[in-house]
Amino acid sequence: MYVSHLQLADFRSYAEALVELRPGVSVFLGSNGQGKTNLVEAVGYVASLGSHRVSSDTPLVRQGAPRGIVRAKVVRDERSMLVELELNPGRANRARINRAPAGRPRDVLGILRTVLFAPEDLALVKGDPGDRRRFLDDLLVARSPRMAGVRSDYDRVLKQRNALLKSASGRMFRQRSAPDLGTLEVWDAHLAEKGAELLAARLDLVAELTPLIAEAYAGLTDSGGPAVPEYRSGAAPEGGSLPRDRIQLVEVLRTAMAEARERELQRGVSLVGPHRDELHLSLGGLPAKGYASQGESWSYALSLKLAAFELLRADGDDPVLILDDVFAELDGERRRRLAARVRDAEQVLVTAAVPGDVPAELDGARFEVREGVVEGG
Repeated sequence: MYVSHLQLADFRSYAEALVELRPGVSVFLGSNGQGKTNLVEAVGYVASLGSHRVSSDTPLVRQGAPRGIVRAKVVRDERSMLVELELNPGRANRARINRAPAGRPRDVLGILRTVLFAPEDLALVKGDPGDRRRFLDDLLVARSPRMAGVRSDYDRVLKQRNALLKSASGRMFRQRSAPDLGTLEVWDAHLAEKGAELLAARLDLVAELTPLIAEAYAGLTDSGGPAVPEYRSGAAPEGGSLPRDRIQLVEVLRTAMAEARERELQRGVSLVGPHRDELHLSLGGLPAKGYASQGESWSYALSLKLAAFELLRADGDDPVLILDDVFAELDGERRRRLAARVRDAEQVLVTAAVPGDVPAELDGARFEVREGVVEGG
């Protein structure tokens, strides 16, 4: 799997751009602010319908333009597919596949798969639990695009249940009236059903990732270790573990919600479910967050992404690997070890401000990016 053509119109700093790519390594070189990250961000957007830099689509559209366009030709098993995404701030986005309108943008998910590592990913180790939950859920969608619908359904039910809890909490404390628990129990059932499907998928995913993360970390550095991820859920019975079976998880979640009922009504928010869970990362038996050094944290974050890459590769196709300004953050030894692990990927896209930051092992096409103009190849 690789991207052979990338075309942009009114995306970020580009009024227009067309870049032809080949399998192997492609390096985009340019000073900060010249637009090299915008190119790989567009590739990542085609794969995930999201940006690794911002949470909304509005900043992706060039200032003053009514919409932005990203087109990518994806080659897979010697067949190509053209994906076109139209970003419309304040309105629904549109998608086309081989020039035919798609029913909804998320229908393009699965055509292109990428694993992207950028400086922002240090938050996977040092950031909030939400960063690690997103890492798991994005990987679930990359492996099985239908999980995008599962996530959307869970978020919708959670929003409805939170609104009901907030309303019930207000009635309890302002009007001193009893809440309608019958309605709440209906939403308990919905949240447990949707949450169990997401939770079961996450548990299976973490089980598959665990040995890959440990192996990747050991290959990147000799310090610290072992690197061990552990899925932690507030729904788990005290002193016990979660079952992996979805039907059993429904009952676990319903029981946990019943036990948390009084606290939820007091606070007006859902306190149980996958939205509250944590992927705990330990290094050498200690929490990585707060104990790992800067170099160890970088190695751990890289290990998570390398494990994701290996998992997607095992599914049948190499995902496109994107390394956005990564090497500037690593010492020489980590650069060499990382380059050795990724150089055989079918397509690797690298951005760097300084040519010397890119290890010699990643020899390939070179592009110069200057003031939104891309030259070379």
